[in-house]
Amino acid sequence: MSVRLSHLCLAGLLLGAVVGFARAADLPAAPAGWQLAWHDEFDQGDQPDPARWNYDVGGEGWGNHELQCYTQSRPANARVEDGRLIIEARREPWQGRDYTSARLVTKGKADWIYGRFEIRAKLPLGRGTWPAIWMLPTVWDLGNGRWPDNGEIDIMEHVGYDPGVIHASTHTQKNQWRNHNQRTAILAVPDAGTAFHTYVMEWDAEEIRMYIDDRQYFTSRKDGGDWKSWPFYRKFHLILNLAVGGDWGGAKGVDDRIWPQRMEVDYVRVYQKAGG
Repeated sequence: MSVRLSHLCLAGLLLGAVVGFARAADLPAAPAGWQLAWHDEFDQGDQPDPARWNYDVGGEGWGNHELQCYTQSRPANARVEDGRLIIEARREPWQGRDYTSARLVTKGKADWIYGRFEIRAKLPLGRGTWPAIWMLPTVWDLGNGRWPDNGEIDIMEHVGYDPGVIHASTHTQKNQWRNHNQRTAILAVPDAGTAFHTYVMEWDAEEIRMYIDDRQYFTSRKDGGDWKSWPFYRKFHLILNLAVGGDWGGAKGVDDRIWPQRMEVDYVRVYQKAGG
């Protein structure tokens, strides 16, 4: 019996390897000059892959007076469904808050210096929603060790009271929203809440470029500055979240009639320069 079981286990492992190889082989070719370094197609299981994702948890406002409590491993707020990651914000009491949602991070699982980051997503609709695809440094040891000395990269932000307007930004000690001088740009994407679009960042030692569906609309350059204006030379990790309200997302209030709302993510792919 034990011999038979070990043969079955080996067969299962081999089948899994073949299936995994087939899935990788089915991916589109990497963009010219890039090679795939990390990805999640959300095509396995019904929960975010714990080998790829951790959760930020809590409801203390996250520095922006947000209204939600982020939960962990709760299918109502984060699940895999029909080959997509669903991050869902719900109006419900939870640990002293009136809303729940989820914030997934690759911190502790994966982080990168430079690369091309592609995230295909469909955004929520309605006043009070604040979805984001962004990056934070893994180690906070520049300046006073607090935000924004170590940098922030916003690949995509959207506020529900201004539908169809996508924002990209970088924040540093020198250039940040509290000083009203962050490096930022917007692009109109009228169907961002009803159709999938690909949000892309290319990041190297000299600049950060943002694209939507291959249309470039934002560039942040080093321009010879030190860490106070360019801390983007160290490892950063990815964050996917859907906030409710907050200083920006709730600037025009929260419509209590729209919930639940969701951000759907078709895939996340990280590429690094081929051969280096």
